[in-house]
Amino acid sequence: MKRLTLALVLVIFALAATTAVAKDWSKVRIATEGAYPPFNYVTPAGDLAGFDVDIAKALGEAMGVEVVLVGPQDWDGIIPALLAKKYDAIIASMSITEERKMKVAFSKKYYNTPAKFIAKKGDMTEFSREAIKGKKIGVQRATIHDRYLTDNYGKDVEVKRYGTQDEAYLDLTAGRVDMLLADSVALSDGFLKKPEGADYQFIGPDLSDPKWFGDGVGVAIRKEDKELVDKFNMAIDKIRSDGTYKVIQDKYFDFNVYGE
Repeated sequence: MKRLTLALVLVIFALAATTAVAKDWSKVRIATEGAYPPFNYVTPAGDLAGFDVDIAKALGEAMGVEVVLVGPQDWDGIIPALLAKKYDAIIASMSITEERKMKVAFSKKYYNTPAKFIAKKGDMTEFSREAIKGKKIGVQRATIHDRYLTDNYGKDVEVKRYGTQDEAYLDLTAGRVDMLLADSVALSDGFLKKPEGADYQFIGPDLSDPKWFGDGVGVAIRKEDKELVDKFNMAIDKIRSDGTYKVIQDKYFDFNVYGE
């Protein structure tokens, strides 16, 4: 009888321990970079803003949770800080790649746009490996664009890596690099449409090979937080179906940023 009672107590404690580790997702801490307009940036008042930020808030509302924005975050350390549990998710225009899926889980995509090169008008009549040979090309460090450029043109060009996209823009206008590679929308809205970008243009094809550019941009979440992954997936479906996504998209873009 005593043995049976002890076994029952152990079962109760085990069940209690299991219940204790269940997470309460009434509040979700979401990190963003804050240096990648129009997707994420810091306003003059010091607030986080942009497409990613509005999507984060909309997803929180769709999940019925309180969203706490954490940022701005340095891109190089944004995944390590997630794994260190400094926040619960990343919504910062992070592409879903096989390399990243080894470290974190992803939601389904919430947008997908191609990458492109930009160069000064008149510098090149056409894009080719021969035409860019020997040029200095800027890219944000530790991004899909960095990996693509290094893998495909690293032996032909000098790759200059930057902590933020804004730093790359400054070096381009100062003549310290000849070209940049980044997301086409970020380049257009963050540089080409501004006065300092008036003398520059896109050159070369749209770049979207999943081997380097992944399957679109998703929410990054720790692998063990499977319930949170499911919540984000359902929330993405909800804001896509109820029109919320289109309202946010139309605030920033005049085209379908979600992609095919």
